[in-house]
Amino acid sequence: MYDERLNAIEDEYAEVEARLSSSEVSNNPNVLRELSKRHKELSDVVGAFRRLKAAREDSATATELLEEAEGDEREELRLEVENANTNAERIEEELQALLLPKDPNDGRNVIVEIRGAEGGEEANLFAKDLYEMYTHYAQSRGWKIEVLEEHASERDGLDEVIFVVKGADAWARLSLEGGVHRVQRVPVTESKGRVHTSSATVLVLPEAEEVDVEIDANDLKIDVYRSSGPGGQSVNTTDSAVRITHIPTGIVVAMQDEKSQIQNRAKAMVVLRSRLLKAAQDAQESEMGDLRRSQVGGGGRSEKIRTYNFKDSRVTDHRINLTLYKLDAILAGDLDEVVDSLMAAKRTEQLGDDGS
Repeated sequence: MYDERLNAIEDEYAEVEARLSSSEVSNNPNVLRELSKRHKELSDVVGAFRRLKAAREDSATATELLEEAEGDEREELRLEVENANTNAERIEEELQALLLPKDPNDGRNVIVEIRGAEGGEEANLFAKDLYEMYTHYAQSRGWKIEVLEEHASERDGLDEVIFVVKGADAWARLSLEGGVHRVQRVPVTESKGRVHTSSATVLVLPEAEEVDVEIDANDLKIDVYRSSGPGGQSVNTTDSAVRITHIPTGIVVAMQDEKSQIQNRAKAMVVLRSRLLKAAQDAQESEMGDLRRSQVGGGGRSEKIRTYNFKDSRVTDHRINLTLYKLDAILAGDLDEVVDSLMAAKRTEQLGDDGS
């Protein structure tokens, strides 16, 4: 097992605890926040390691007594050794998972962008279905949602919606939702009742704070204009809409939902920081455009991660070959079975990569 590494972690945990109790740290909010976060990260590992050591000691003690035991006592001690060893093996498996590299975005809020892709207005209607699915899921998990931008389409669908999901485990449970989602159904826009295939794209980003990403004001091109609704008609008489272009990367963010130019600018900066943070975290991708293509590609049907088939009431996640015949429940926000399966598959892959 990883005893040397675990001993080092236990030593660090003791050091962090000692620093947290010092006046120097308690008077420095930034250091206190970072140390508290590290203490929380280490506590589960240290707790499991201490339980492992206790199980090993129980096994060793019972084994030693077993050598001299007789009769019924011998059988009791044999069972005690067996139980202690089984407990130790279970804790070792738990530690293997705990020692996997931590996602740097764990604990962050999440920015989700949903857009209709292939399929015209039917794609926009499906984009709205996905938005409502995630809204219901957030409610079931006790998360909060804040809409940053929403563009309705001509038939009550969504051309685009951008929203923040706020919750401690929001990133862990939503980070694998990014990609092309495909729907197979008879669209309301189809008069002949034929099944059509359409798609919507979902982009998932970690929300960045100002301290995470340094943006030079000289790198920004900011345009203001009048807001417009479906069909292009003006919905505001003032130049409240804001478009921010990050010149070095070419990333463009536009916001128009608020009547205040200041509020739209603030929301646009939230999205811009998050896109820049995610781009910076991908060493092999230098621009957000590459990151977007890695998640949603061109929005084409062949790049799908999940299919929602209305005829068979079937939802299939193609990455893990998971098929569930509970489409209505999933669209109503019952996503835990899908999300749990994706998270388990990711952990299994990480364990394999780690050589465990």
